Amino acid sequence: MELEQYCEYSKVTRGEKQADLVLKNAQIINVFTGEILPGNVAVTDGMIVGIGDYQGKEEHDLKGKYLCPGFIDSHLHLESTLVTPGELVAIASRHGTTTFVVDPHESANVSGLEGIRYILDQTADSCANVYVMMPSCVPATGIDDNGCTLTAEDMVPYLPNKRILGLGEVMDYLSVVNGDKSMHDKLLLFRDKIKDGHAPFLSDQDLQAYVMAGIATDHECSDFEYAMKERRCGMHVLIREGSAARNLEAIVTGIVKNKMNGEGFCFCTDDKHIEDIEREGHIDHNVRKSILLGMDPVEAIQMATIRPAMCYGLQHLGAIAPGRQADMIVLDDLEKVSVQEVYYQGKIIKKTEQVQIKKCKTELKNTVHVGEFSAKKLELSSEDGMYHVIQMEEGQITTRKQILKLTGPGELFVPDKAYSKIAVVERHKATGKTGRAVVKGYGITGGAIASSVSHDSHNIIVIGDNDQDMALAVQELIRVQGGYTIVADHKVWETLPLPVMGLMSDAGYETIENTLRHMKEKAHQMGIPMGFDPFITLSFMALPVIPQIRITPRGIYDVETGGFYKS
Repeated sequence: MELEQYCEYSKVTRGEKQADLVLKNAQIINVFTGEILPGNVAVTDGMIVGIGDYQGKEEHDLKGKYLCPGFIDSHLHLESTLVTPGELVAIASRHGTTTFVVDPHESANVSGLEGIRYILDQTADSCANVYVMMPSCVPATGIDDNGCTLTAEDMVPYLPNKRILGLGEVMDYLSVVNGDKSMHDKLLLFRDKIKDGHAPFLSDQDLQAYVMAGIATDHECSDFEYAMKERRCGMHVLIREGSAARNLEAIVTGIVKNKMNGEGFCFCTDDKHIEDIEREGHIDHNVRKSILLGMDPVEAIQMATIRPAMCYGLQHLGAIAPGRQADMIVLDDLEKVSVQEVYYQGKIIKKTEQVQIKKCKTELKNTVHVGEFSAKKLELSSEDGMYHVIQMEEGQITTRKQILKLTGPGELFVPDKAYSKIAVVERHKATGKTGRAVVKGYGITGGAIASSVSHDSHNIIVIGDNDQDMALAVQELIRVQGGYTIVADHKVWETLPLPVMGLMSDAGYETIENTLRHMKEKAHQMGIPMGFDPFITLSFMALPVIPQIRITPRGIYDVETGGFYKS
């Protein structure tokens, strides 16, 4: 802060000059000490300049309501919400999230640097703090068929950008621990910045080697035991509660049971649909759920505010204290985390204000390139009738592998209620690659579901109980240049177009929310268990960095052995 500016603010702090705004009669949550103290908060030029007995040009009487810092989402992919970035930020901010640490590797895997620029441009003037982690894994692994490749050299021009906090989730842990030069060039480039991790179920030795490379966080913990392994290595654990992966209960229950204070733990959403944000909340939902599980409300709020601020070096955020940005939430109930008002830089965020959708470049709406596609490409057989089966897990994005005899030797596999067929179709360069497999647990009958959102390469993924409907679903997504579709009884039942890189819609969140809710209801009617998000769960079946077994355009991939199966 320049001296002249400091002297002007100091006059307000010392009571020699009126503040722009004073929030009076608040119960202030001090995230440094864990106390709740009565007082007034003085704000000038969007910054907190004092706490005490102040008068302001404008005054808001909070009448004893609670005042806490704005919430921070420590890791998310804006694309997974399905709406344009500006819309998501506006909607989530109404739930109290005023800071977003965004990893745009979904956009980057489709459109490279142009995709990253899209995320930066779309959020440049948002009424929130939107920071970006530079994607580390584009592609996610050496066996992915994605749209672009990013090298360390490509990232250099972005280093001076103050909104680039560090290196995004390092998914290819093998490249890290095996000393791959291209990966370590990226780690070295960001040696003075934070580096996010992606490290599910690593062995003790691999985890330590991974952390030794300077990787500081992980959001892939699904149980408390593994979370503690990471904490013992000094990692920050980002507790994820999204639409498909819901890990909060397991980890928070462990924290409460062991009487821990939450130090080293933060909250994130990772991948969460706009419909779920509107229905249950954003980071406020994480806080609320943690309190219901027995966590002290102030400790839960600390995990949503000061802890992520410290983790990511955001010294001007995360607390109600002099010199911090005036991002604050008014709560009328500490247990229910009932958000009444949200302040960003000292100004109230209007909950009813319509969000203006920014246009994107034409080339970002033409990213699905498949060529001719027919049901013939979906046929699946095995020489001996044995199949490597992908067992999906309810409430998780992990899978288990099974080997089962399902047909006679050389016979075509025919899906039924227990065993569905899944396929991934390369959609970036029209290579014709199509991987097929058997999947258990999804339960779909009477049709097919397809999506162009399939992490992280975002090829077309389709699942169904017959080849005809599966092929029709793929053809529909080619026609609309990406999205979600449901085919039932040999007809397209409903499609949600996602024309922006095949990942997002610019039709407005209300249209998306209504269509998606309608489609999810239909999906569950077709047999998909209620514990599965029909689309987000499906989208992760092609991600070859999450155990145990996945399907890619090249075939069935064993994550643990790092190799492909023959069938």
